[in-house]
Amino acid sequence: MDSMWAIPEAIIDCHWLKDRYDRQDIRIYDCTSYLHYTDEHPSQPYDVVSGFDNYCRSHIPNAAFLDLQQDLSENNSPYSFTIPALHDLAERFKKQGVGEPFHIILYSANGMQWATRIWWMLYAAGYQRVSILNGGFAAWQEAGLPTQESITKWEPAEFEARPKPNIFVGKQRVLDAIADEKTVLLNALTSDLHLGKSARYGRPGRIPTSLNIPFTSFMKNGLDDIRSASEAQQILAEHGLSPDTDIVNYCGGGIAATLNAFVMLQLGFSDLQIYDNSMSEWAMDYSLAIETG
Repeated sequence: MDSMWAIPEAIIDCHWLKDRYDRQDIRIYDCTSYLHYTDEHPSQPYDVVSGFDNYCRSHIPNAAFLDLQQDLSENNSPYSFTIPALHDLAERFKKQGVGEPFHIILYSANGMQWATRIWWMLYAAGYQRVSILNGGFAAWQEAGLPTQESITKWEPAEFEARPKPNIFVGKQRVLDAIADEKTVLLNALTSDLHLGKSARYGRPGRIPTSLNIPFTSFMKNGLDDIRSASEAQQILAEHGLSPDTDIVNYCGGGIAATLNAFVMLQLGFSDLQIYDNSMSEWAMDYSLAIETG
C-alpha cells in the first residue's frame, strides 16, 4: 500500500489477500451492515439491517461474519451502535474468534466505514494486528477472485484487553471541545446534513463550531477505495488541519466518523477521538445547541 501511510500494514489489497486467504494465521471477517433510512420513528433515523443474508450468498473464502449491531454493540442503549465497555467488548471479540495469534482482516460489501468502525473498536480494546481490505468485497469480485457460500465460524481466540478509554467519547467531551479553541470538531456527514438541510436525526444542523469533511471525500470508486495519502493530506490541509490538531470526529451514529479518523491516523494525527453516538444522541437532546446554515 501507500508508503506515506503511518501504519501501511493496516490497509491491504486484493492482490495481497488472494495469496494468503487460506493461511491458518489469518482470519477474515465480513463486517457489512445496511442502513435503511425511515421517517417512521424520528428518534431512530434508520433501521439497521445485518449484512448476514448477503454474506450467506457470497463472500471471500474462509471469511466469517461480524454482526456489528447484534453482537458488538451495547443493545441496552437507545442508539444503534453504542460501543460496549472495552473489557466486555474484548470478550465479545474473543467469542467471535478475533484475537491472538491471528492477523485479522476486515472488509465490507457496503463501504469501508463499516470496516473502519470495527478496526477502531479493536484498536480501542487493545488489539492491533488488524488490516482493512481496500476496495472491499466489490474489488474482490471485480478482480474475479473466488467466492464462497458456506458459513465460516471460528473458534474463540485469546484476547487480553488493553483498553484505550479515550478513543470513543461522549457528549461531555464534545461540550468541552466547543469551548476549547485547540480542539476541532469534525463532522463526517454529507454537506446537506451539516448545513441543516435535512432533519434526519430529529433536528437539522450540526454541533456548533464544527468543520465538515464528508467521509466520502476520502473515497473513490463509490465507498470502497481509499484515496492516496497525498490526496487525503491535501483535503485535510485545505481545511487547515495538520497532525498536531486535536480532533473530535462525529457523524450520525459513530460509523462514518471512524473512516475520517482512520485516514487521519494514517497521516500521523495522534490526538483523535470519536463521538460514539454522534448526532443520533446530540440532535435528540434539546438542551444541546445546534447550528445551521
